[in-house]
Amino acid sequence: MADKKDIQITKQEFETINSNEELLEIIQKKEKNIDKVLEKLKYEDELKKLQIELVKLQKWVSKEKKRVVIIFEGRDAAGKGGNIRRFSEHLNPRSMNLVALTKPTEKEKGQWYFQRYIKELSNSGEIVFFDRSWYNRAVVEPVMSFCTDEQYSRFMLQVPEFEHMLYEDGVKIIKFWFSISKEEQKARFDSRLQTPLKRWKFSPVDQKGQELWDKYTFYKEQMFSKTHTTYCPWIIVKANDKKIARLETMRYVLSQFDYPDKDKALTTLFPDPNIIMRYYRSAQQLDS
Repeated sequence: MADKKDIQITKQEFETINSNEELLEIIQKKEKNIDKVLEKLKYEDELKKLQIELVKLQKWVSKEKKRVVIIFEGRDAAGKGGNIRRFSEHLNPRSMNLVALTKPTEKEKGQWYFQRYIKELSNSGEIVFFDRSWYNRAVVEPVMSFCTDEQYSRFMLQVPEFEHMLYEDGVKIIKFWFSISKEEQKARFDSRLQTPLKRWKFSPVDQKGQELWDKYTFYKEQMFSKTHTTYCPWIIVKANDKKIARLETMRYVLSQFDYPDKDKALTTLFPDPNIIMRYYRSAQQLDS
């Protein structure tokens, strides 16, 4: 396969290009392998079509005064932040919010655990994205010894009731778990360390991710078995391929609502069941 760097486009050719199709035509004439180019263009095209649907969905949520909460969970470097950026980049900021809370303050440590999350929940007509959520206490905190056994046990008993109250009050909660392999996580950590613009993402907690892999797996499975419910199920996303994961999570969210002109979508809104699936004990996950 020819390297993309080998494709030379002259200034004159560049100035005549008005579309992706014209760009492809020029590259093909140069008899270069364009598989990677085609793959990228196809992804960008699908992304745009799905983002158009998300704009339509948000308009309906706002008009109908719906309350939507979308939770992004997963191991470090699983792609949560990248997914949220693609979800939100064309949405109206006035009727959406991104929540990415830091560690609790001393005052918050003395409150009911859910208290600081409650004030971040969606208002009427709003979509809220949680980059990590109250589920910190289900996995990260016990793995890293940031909470006591008693605090962990109390949380695991209370969270299904907490989510059921939200469900009964009309809040739509979608819970994603982004599943990546241990090898993929290491590759992404290495990439962060080697890229100056990504280095800020790497933290001491990340550093422990590989060392404590099996401990993370144990608590993750405990979380699924005790907090996966009919009214608030866990949706597993196979996320070793970032781009595919982004597209399929968008499809899943869109598939959960009946908004106007949904039938006029320019692409399928049915998620790939090989990438997106409800949690089942027997389901194979990449990060088991």
